[in-house]
Amino acid sequence: MTTYTLHVPDEVDPAEPEALDSAKLVPDAFVWPAFWFSALWFFWHRLWLAGLLVLAAEILVWLAGLALGLSPAAGFAIALLLSWLVGLEASSLRRWTYARTGRPIRDAVTASDVKEAEVKFVARWLREEGARMGAAPARPVTPAQSRSESPALGLFPEAQGQR
Repeated sequence: MTTYTLHVPDEVDPAEPEALDSAKLVPDAFVWPAFWFSALWFFWHRLWLAGLLVLAAEILVWLAGLALGLSPAAGFAIALLLSWLVGLEASSLRRWTYARTGRPIRDAVTASDVKEAEVKFVARWLREEGARMGAAPARPVTPAQSRSESPALGLFPEAQGQR
């Protein structure tokens, strides 16, 4: 199961029906495209500052390898480790960028995939909006609750009291 965070702009009114259209979901997981493409992945997602930081780190590591006279195998291993770190921290850098640009974390859920996370977010959003508007949140009735409300078994519970 993966944890997903919801990022909604500050200026969005929660009462608007289109409030979640501008929301961004960020999974807290290893990002394979960020591992393979590093800074390009950040630029693709319009994370300019994070992309520049990653690009600068890659250039510094490359220059340090040249200055120290590392073998090509050692340079490859260091570059691979740096890419691994970028893949691990890509989601955190994405969340940091969204928070810095006015999209703070509004909610977090655990789900098996993006679609399940979206369903959970929308359900929570609508439940909170209903509570803000004064409506009581709907609670699903479980079989245990329905049995405790009616002690009688069978099709005609009112007949039990007439014996």
